[in-house]
Amino acid sequence: MDNAHTKTVEEVLGFFTVNESTGLSCEQLKKNREKWGTNELPAEEGKSLWELVLEQFEDLLVRILLLAACISFTLAWFEEGEGTITAFVEPFVILLILIANAIVGVWQERNAENAIEALKEYEPEMGKVYRQDKKSVQRIRARDIVPGDIVEVAGK
Repeated sequence: MDNAHTKTVEEVLGFFTVNESTGLSCEQLKKNREKWGTNELPAEEGKSLWELVLEQFEDLLVRILLLAACISFTLAWFEEGEGTITAFVEPFVILLILIANAIVGVWQERNAENAIEALKEYEPEMGKVYRQDKKSVQRIRARDIVPGDIVEVAGK
């Protein structure tokens, strides 16, 4: 259901075919679980270090700098005279900057992945729902909550 927050209670209950006082029946629960799956964030594998490094060189400006370093290196290679060693300074400085940029980018990406993993630890393990004509609330695993469940929300 799109924009459920803009709908009335009756519209939401009608969409999920659920009774506000009794919650989902066993049959509705099975249908909803088959239709929407479990209430879990999809497990994503982290990118390998090599993939993260390669991603740092996908930016257009980085590619332009890499091309400039290659051209500068080629020109320095064919340069003759006393300043041939100093001609290699410019391409090496550009390459060092690109390597430093890649290291910082990989470090930031790893920190972001670690932050997302840390957030997953704050997911509640249990939830309280009304189901199957029960008068009281039932405690179930949060991953077993499905769209259409009447969930009790409480603050601390």
